[in-house]
Amino acid sequence: MTTTDTDALWAGIDDQRARTATLLDGLTPDQWDHPSLCDGWTVRHVAAHLTGQQQRVRDALGFIIRHPRILRSMPLNTFIHDAVVLQAEELSTEQIVTRIRDGIGSRRHNPGLTPLETLTDILVHSQDIAIPLGIDLPMQPSLSALAATRRWDTRNTWLATVNRQLPLNNYQLTATDADWSRGQGPDVVGEIGAILLLITGRTAALQQLTGEGADALRHAEARSAQ
Repeated sequence: MTTTDTDALWAGIDDQRARTATLLDGLTPDQWDHPSLCDGWTVRHVAAHLTGQQQRVRDALGFIIRHPRILRSMPLNTFIHDAVVLQAEELSTEQIVTRIRDGIGSRRHNPGLTPLETLTDILVHSQDIAIPLGIDLPMQPSLSALAATRRWDTRNTWLATVNRQLPLNNYQLTATDADWSRGQGPDVVGEIGAILLLITGRTAALQQLTGEGADALRHAEARSAQ
């Protein structure tokens, strides 16, 4: 990735952080407690999770010292869930918004991850907040394509374990607003933002997607819900 590409990537992260913080600033108490797209998480939980995008090792150690019982929270998804619940209890809504805004301009990312994980995190989790509240929070197609490529390429690695795994290998995903297509099989067609949400396990994105493959996935989802 060139310096220009890196600059554009971080500028996009900053833009999404700023617009997410502005969205959160305008929410009512009921909206903060509204269920998000993340199973078992409210809007407050997702927003609190976004305050941890720049964790340093010493930050993680400090959190563990304050909450030693978190060490019993395994596997990884249980650890993340329990840590978010604790973080949401510690911080006021104002502190959550301030911490997200404070990240604007910083290029620090969590140890063991890349800026592409930071990008995916802010793009997807901002939609986890906005979509259930019926709020339109657009994502730049070029950034969504970067995140979708990263998620597709790492779908069989540990990075994908934090997401619900949907059976997408036998479908062809094609974006209508970006030069992006992956996979082979029945078509799943729509905006790249919706495809990104689908790759990261958000079945709510199926409402925005068309094609034989999208129909099959909707049918499978309906059967699993019965």
